Amino acid sequence: MKIPALTLANQNDEKIKLTGLKGQNVILYFYPKDSTPGCTIEGIDFNNLLPKFKKLNYVVYGVSRDSVKSHEKFCGKFNFKFDLLSDEDEALCKYFDVIKEKNMYGKKVMGIERSTFIFDEKLNLKAEYRKVKAEGHAQFILDEIKKLN
Repeated sequence: MKIPALTLANQNDEKIKLTGLKGQNVILYFYPKDSTPGCTIEGIDFNNLLPKFKKLNYVVYGVSRDSVKSHEKFCGKFNFKFDLLSDEDEALCKYFDVIKEKNMYGKKVMGIERSTFIFDEKLNLKAEYRKVKAEGHAQFILDEIKKLN
């Protein structure tokens, strides 16, 4: 599996062409919703570990169905130093099959299953992690990358 030829907007409404990331190792982490407790913990953890990811030549992108405006607020509030990509039409989410039926307060809803995908410099999938827990996940990914390299 490779990163698809899609273009998504980041929190600054800049267009990020995913195939343009070639030459870098890429971490794509999918999360359900901006500014929710688990997603905030996960985002802060990735942000805190960002220097360590960069040292290993990895770039980090968070992906959710939230709007550019929502991402802008979320990034601003927590001073994230990595891009959040807006996948409002769910094209990337569907490609990676992360939209799953979830049970929210007794109601069945379709939402993003917290998942992370790691790609090499040629944008080939190296590893994938599904149904992950927010807390401690960024550190787990950092540890996994060290094993993969």
